[in-house]
Amino acid sequence: MKKIIKILIGLIIILSVLLAIVHYSDQENNLQVYFFDIGQGDGMLIRTPSHHNIIIDGGPDNTFITKLGQTLPFYDKTIDLMILTHPHDDHLFGLVEVLKRYKVKQILATGVEHSSNAYFTWLELIKEKDIPFKIALSGQQFIFKKDCSGKYNCQSNEVIMEVIYPFEDLSSQEADNLNETSVVTQLRYEQIKILFTGDLEKGGEEKILDYLNSREEKADFNLRSQVLKVGHHGSKTSSILPFLKAIDPQYAIIQVGQDNKFNHPFLEVLKNLERLGAEIYRNDLKGDILLFSNGQDVNIKASF
Repeated sequence: MKKIIKILIGLIIILSVLLAIVHYSDQENNLQVYFFDIGQGDGMLIRTPSHHNIIIDGGPDNTFITKLGQTLPFYDKTIDLMILTHPHDDHLFGLVEVLKRYKVKQILATGVEHSSNAYFTWLELIKEKDIPFKIALSGQQFIFKKDCSGKYNCQSNEVIMEVIYPFEDLSSQEADNLNETSVVTQLRYEQIKILFTGDLEKGGEEKILDYLNSREEKADFNLRSQVLKVGHHGSKTSSILPFLKAIDPQYAIIQVGQDNKFNHPFLEVLKNLERLGAEIYRNDLKGDILLFSNGQDVNIKASF
């Protein structure tokens, strides 16, 4: 009897593995972006068609590590790029546990000075594990694609993550407002663009617009994106109308906690997004949000 039970358990394990493989094979040509419901903070996972994993921020507690474990295949313990937009705890705290449990290949951040315990711990772990640390600067590109050399009928499906802001090296600098040091990135997959803005406020948005307007050739610097991760949880300190118009999003994702004490998102921000025709998705109303794309179209699932 015990032998039969062991065989049945073995078959169940094998079946589970096969189902997991089939599930992730079905997503082979899809870009997947998870905007996790982690309370009042930001925490995103990007999984490219070539199965590279990119993290942007990690939320205010360890909810992010739980979501990550539930989402990634059990056999995948590698983060190809970790991006910290800025070192406020509601973006940083969950990344400490990620460093402890996953193999992180490289870090992108500003290196700006900040005195929180979580930030010190995060920096110490990076040093201890000898993880390459890149200082964020506009124009940098990170390219993710499958190595198809010597492989028959292999599709590359290139995904590019480009740094839009900041325009100067902020490493070891003090900042009066950490939000204004937020790393802004644009992800491109074929015809689809997604803009991630951290907690960037009006001052930073105006700097980006000024830079954009000063360029004679704008083909290499274009904010227009089908999807916008709305800045600073929809706060009134961000998302000025000219900035939103330059992006012209079809979809706007707001990472915000339910019944938060800041009253985010701000009504005027919501109205401006609606005025532009953007379809709004909020974590406090929709739970976890999954965006997936074949490079031509965008589809969004909520509370999946």
